[in-house]
Amino acid sequence: MTPDDNSAKTILIVDDEPHIRALLAETLEEFTDRGVRLLIADNGASGLEMALTYRPNLILLDVMMPKMNGYDVCEAIKKKHNLTDIYIAMLTAKGQESDKERGHEVGADIYLTKPFDPDEIVAKASEVLGIAV
Repeated sequence: MTPDDNSAKTILIVDDEPHIRALLAETLEEFTDRGVRLLIADNGASGLEMALTYRPNLILLDVMMPKMNGYDVCEAIKKKHNLTDIYIAMLTAKGQESDKERGHEVGADIYLTKPFDPDEIVAKASEVLGIAV
């Protein structure tokens, strides 16, 4: 997978919890069978770098992470780099209304709380990528 291969639809998972990354990758496995590339980052700084390099169609972004939190990653992608065509789903245990408002303020397209429903993740990925599974 190279950054030059922009024809492939791409999902980026950014989460510092190994079991959450594994669960999301397993949840999205049907998409990889259809040619969607799945990228994974274990902290916010790496996630931002990968987002800028690969320009994914969809990012599943945790909020509380080392090196750079999800709010800052989202704001950098959407506002600093003006990549408004990247769909960002904040995926976090922080479910207070103020957390959701902050997510939307920094440009998140949707705010989902953990524990998440795998079917909801698949449905959102299907919608964003235009691929029925």
